[in-house]
Amino acid sequence: MSSSVVQATPKTATNIIDHTDEAILALAHPMWCDLIKYSNQGQYGKFIRKFSYDLLLGLNEVEVGKQFANSELTRSLHKEWDYLGLIRRGQHVTVLYRVRSTKREGEWLGRLVLGYEQGEVRIFAASIF
Repeated sequence: MSSSVVQATPKTATNIIDHTDEAILALAHPMWCDLIKYSNQGQYGKFIRKFSYDLLLGLNEVEVGKQFANSELTRSLHKEWDYLGLIRRGQHVTVLYRVRSTKREGEWLGRLVLGYEQGEVRIFAASIF
């Protein structure tokens, strides 16, 4: 990540869709890498650390924790992925990724939804389809 891209992302911004693609991706890609890393390692606490407050409130922690621990797919994501594109809508941007597994054949669509919460970019949704 280059410092010029990070500096191009205003700290006082309130709508992420106003950022350039490059500035959004400079934030999104490291977050996505962390999600894959912590998912594979089964470190749920680190996995959810950048989730928005609203997302955390809506989660059934026990159920999500069970799914997280028992899903072969979410514990075997390949660390290499392909960026597919951005979708801007309202106060959020969706970043799409092609994801593969180290144990299962095929490809999955990864989705990361980012936005601002209390002046900080947070994860409002993350999923693999």
